[in-house]
Amino acid sequence: MSGILEGKRVLITGVLMESSIAFHTAKLAQEQGAEIILTAFPRPTLTERIAKKLPKPTKVIELDVTNEEHLGRLADLVGEELGSLDGVVHSIGFAPQDALGGNFLNTPFESVATAMHVSAFSLKSLTMACLPLMQNGGSVVGLTFDAQYAWPQYDWMGPAKAALEATNRYMARDLGKQNIRCNLISAGPIGSMAAKSIPGFSELASVWDSRSPLEWDLKDPEPAGRGVVALLSDWFPKTTGEIIHVDGGLHAIGA
Repeated sequence: MSGILEGKRVLITGVLMESSIAFHTAKLAQEQGAEIILTAFPRPTLTERIAKKLPKPTKVIELDVTNEEHLGRLADLVGEELGSLDGVVHSIGFAPQDALGGNFLNTPFESVATAMHVSAFSLKSLTMACLPLMQNGGSVVGLTFDAQYAWPQYDWMGPAKAALEATNRYMARDLGKQNIRCNLISAGPIGSMAAKSIPGFSELASVWDSRSPLEWDLKDPEPAGRGVVALLSDWFPKTTGEIIHVDGGLHAIGA
């Protein structure tokens, strides 16, 4: 039986650790029949090392999503390897340390601007860089952390994720005529490299211990990866501008 991504060609960003959602997305995508290519920054060699743990070999391209030169050459580099693209996975987020950990009221604009550029605007930048390879439509999937709420310690990454969610809706509006779907997975907390960069992350994650209807495992990124792969597939042909929660159901529980 063929997989749900049989014949698909997918670009995946953000594979930094084996514990990341992006790594499990890449693994599942290959298992479901996709050809993939990875991008990495700032240490492509780290991603190349982690990529060796995937079921099949895959090429890694250096990509700083704030670098216009990198974005400008991306379609050519990916085209040489895959020819075209059916899917793009945006798993990129960053905020300087002074924008996290309880410093919300004192964070300078320069740090906020960095968080917004890398974590939100890059969804549009990455998609537009890949657009020449998506002539037959496709699926863009990003990762968010529910921006409806103010989370402990998360600070300016919260507004950055809110901007990401709004960007996704506008992209869905403008790219629908090209048959490109744009959706997000809102995942629960995972003990990834991104999480470890958030001071007081354990305080944020502990909310799931008491409020999540389904038991949540910080060490298991696969459920979120499955959600990404499902949205990359043809099983959501008329879903766009959406946020799918893979968070154990916590988003539905008030207290």
